[in-house]
Amino acid sequence: METWRRNLWILSFGTLIASAGYSMVVPFLPLFIVQLGVHTNVATWSGVIFSTAFLAGAIVAPFWGAVADRYGRKPMLIRSGITLAVVYVLTAFVHNVAELLILRLIMGALSGYIPAAIALVGSTTPEESVGYAMAMISTASSTGGILGPLLGGVVSHWFGYGNSFLVAGIAVMIPTALAIFWVREPDFTPSVKKISVVGDISIASRNRPFRTLLLTNALTAFAIMTIEPLLPLYVMQLGIPLSDASLATGIVFSVLGVASIIFTPFWGRVGDRHGFRLLLYVGLLGGGIGTIAQVFFHNIYTFGAIRFVYGIFFCAVFPAINALTVKVTAPVYRGRAFGLSQSANQVGTLLGPLVGGYLGDALQIHFVFIVTGTLLLLAVLYVHRQRRDLMGEAPLEASFVTES
Repeated sequence: METWRRNLWILSFGTLIASAGYSMVVPFLPLFIVQLGVHTNVATWSGVIFSTAFLAGAIVAPFWGAVADRYGRKPMLIRSGITLAVVYVLTAFVHNVAELLILRLIMGALSGYIPAAIALVGSTTPEESVGYAMAMISTASSTGGILGPLLGGVVSHWFGYGNSFLVAGIAVMIPTALAIFWVREPDFTPSVKKISVVGDISIASRNRPFRTLLLTNALTAFAIMTIEPLLPLYVMQLGIPLSDASLATGIVFSVLGVASIIFTPFWGRVGDRHGFRLLLYVGLLGGGIGTIAQVFFHNIYTFGAIRFVYGIFFCAVFPAINALTVKVTAPVYRGRAFGLSQSANQVGTLLGPLVGGYLGDALQIHFVFIVTGTLLLLAVLYVHRQRRDLMGEAPLEASFVTES
């Protein structure tokens, strides 16, 4: 098997495991916190502990990206995989919520498996297959996000909350071991620049195509997450009783992931053939229209169906952003590029629920769908205004980020 294909399959598997590990705590985190002795403000503690890892990751990701460019993406993969495994195992033995919070901070600050995997795949994949490869990684991440809560619920039911983290630690070590022995990073050229996050941000700010992609990434993540916290409440507004709301919400969540699993590889091939700027248009336009359209379906079944249709188009966005990032950044900067991209995404992920929750209280929830859809349509206009920087693949050489 060719090196890039072997890398792709191993790292897609690792991305799936890492993504599942991040999301597995969703079904039982509040219950685990109660088990640790917290009986007041449990929801607040749950939100703080869950988001802490993402906040730490948003801050530290550019640094790890710079280290990856200096010493290689494979060492960063191995470091982050081992870190995740150790943190998960230690989490199984926490005695109070403060220890849990500290370990979540450490996990966010020292992990970074997924951006390292994307950077390595993007750097070792032939030009004509970048879209397919980015789609595979995105599909793996989406699949992990779907399976994580399901596995977390099942494992915690059978083995207990703490032991679920032991299982996660063992699971993460499998793709880490595979990466140690079989992932290759041929022709790696280390960056000779001194590691400087401020300097890297300055370099990125001078690359207009990359700057466009960073802002689009943050805006897209923000738009998605304004809706996520409100879905359970909206499902109940559709007539689902409280006793069935969690199941119905889970199904509504999952149809989006199922659409991603089915259609993301297709969009990757479309991007390889017709260009990723077009693919980004399709994803943002379909996502914006699909988000607004959801307010017109007041039955849980038709609402789930339109969510699936929305997912068909929206799943094209992040593979397009990742593939374009590969094409507008030089290989020597690739780790830093995806570190900054991860930070932009996580900033949007953090701010989205805060704004969405506020709007959900201040307005009727269906107005939040309209606001979110409008944001995605505005993103289409923004990308279109920058179209000369993202026109195609040949002109992009002039806008590559360099070390000079």
